[in-house]
Amino acid sequence: MMLSRRAFLGAVGAGAAVALTGCGVGGIDLRAGQTAELLRSRVRRPEPFQVPLPVPPFARPIRSDGTTDYYEIVQREASVEILPGLRTVIIGYDGIFPGPTIVSRSGRQTVVRHRNELPVPVAVHLHGGHTPPESDGYPIDLVLPTSGWKPTGGHAMHGDTSSGERDYVYPLEQRAATLWYHDHRMDFTGPQVYRGLAGFHLVHDDEEDALPLPKGERDIPLLICDRAFDEDGSFRYPALDANLQSTPGVEADFMEGVLGDVVLVNGAPWPVLEVDAARYRLRILNASNARRYRLALEPAPGEGAPFVQVGSDGGLLERPVDHATIDIAPAERFDVVVDFSAFRPGNEVTLVNRLGEEGTARVMRFRVTRRASDDSRIPDSLSRIERLDPAKAVRTRTWEFRRGAVNGHAGWAINGKAFDPSRMDAHPRLGEIEIWRFATDLHHPVHVHLDPFQVVDRRGRGPGQFDSGWKDTVDVRPAEIVDVAVRFTDYRGPYLLHCHNLEHEDMAMMASFETV
Repeated sequence: MMLSRRAFLGAVGAGAAVALTGCGVGGIDLRAGQTAELLRSRVRRPEPFQVPLPVPPFARPIRSDGTTDYYEIVQREASVEILPGLRTVIIGYDGIFPGPTIVSRSGRQTVVRHRNELPVPVAVHLHGGHTPPESDGYPIDLVLPTSGWKPTGGHAMHGDTSSGERDYVYPLEQRAATLWYHDHRMDFTGPQVYRGLAGFHLVHDDEEDALPLPKGERDIPLLICDRAFDEDGSFRYPALDANLQSTPGVEADFMEGVLGDVVLVNGAPWPVLEVDAARYRLRILNASNARRYRLALEPAPGEGAPFVQVGSDGGLLERPVDHATIDIAPAERFDVVVDFSAFRPGNEVTLVNRLGEEGTARVMRFRVTRRASDDSRIPDSLSRIERLDPAKAVRTRTWEFRRGAVNGHAGWAINGKAFDPSRMDAHPRLGEIEIWRFATDLHHPVHVHLDPFQVVDRRGRGPGQFDSGWKDTVDVRPAEIVDVAVRFTDYRGPYLLHCHNLEHEDMAMMASFETV
């Protein structure tokens, strides 16, 4: 399907004009950079910068052999303290939020056995993983609860279903990168991720290890998300079915997406990290359901860029990229180096969100504690990236992300169609380069499974300032067209393309393609 920029803008019509002028659509203020609605907490929110930043524990393999490391993770409910003095029931990997961080070696296989002790089905997706289809977490390939569960309603449709446990096999024939794993159950991804089903999966390789970037305790993963809370400390979410059993979707006021008013980093509200006056590598993941952030440091260092980006979704960039601020949409990752030697011991540096208001305008704080030796540096050259030449593309496919009817109700659609897991909307051939054109009405962070892509054009002006390197998720803004070059390799089978605003995803903004 071919669609010119002029034709698309004409098709969107008044909606595009509203979006581009920054007014409102359905009560959304697009000047705030969001396509979503704010859900306010009913509990008094804690004062920021009072709790230390937790760092998720590393998972340990239960055994290893010459080719493979084996892990077991139990998905279960747990009562944890997120807001000081209150308990929150989460559904978590090993009962923690975020889940344990898995660390793998490129080219060495990882097998993760997931045991489902929750009262609801799950499907696990390794986001950014170059993964065979049977382990990709296709949304109807469910792992049913150990206690038993009978599908009802739309969930009468199921795919390769397992009872109680499932082994996910990850060959990890891919570059070093910051990946993450999360739930991908059809129709219920939003509330299940919101309640805790997300964690990091880091892949290392020799190329990355050889670089003098910050390592060890100065290599910090930061999972940023927003949540709302009820009076008793429980997560507040506008699900139509609070038990997540049969009725999908959210209340009509929140179909654009759910924003919370508490910012969590690694599961803690507005935490503090004590740092040396040295360089730190921060692996930033936006794990919010719908919120976009514009990250900045206050105060900024007197000299040099506040953020030096060294990696993107798909691993190292070719060269470092300086940023004064970073726009990050749901599911994107930015791997950056921050040099705290620009600050004196005793200084406090706040990571702020310039797309937020009140509490959501702040994310976390760094407290510089002491001078310290630092043998790290940022080399001028980081990696070599093969360029996917758009001139060699065999075809262009257009994927139009817009409001649409879902079973007779308002929802979200791709190319005017609601998601049907039994329908394949494209059959790309392995090894061929294609141009995939993403066209939008409002904000849609677009994610493609199996292989990363390269952004080749945004609004006819080439890649944007945040489009460097290999990407698996791209922030497509209102009434915008973004062209990416993609090439799928190795694995034949069904995969997904979808909006990573999780409320949009659950309300049918997904499409399946089958590699052949």
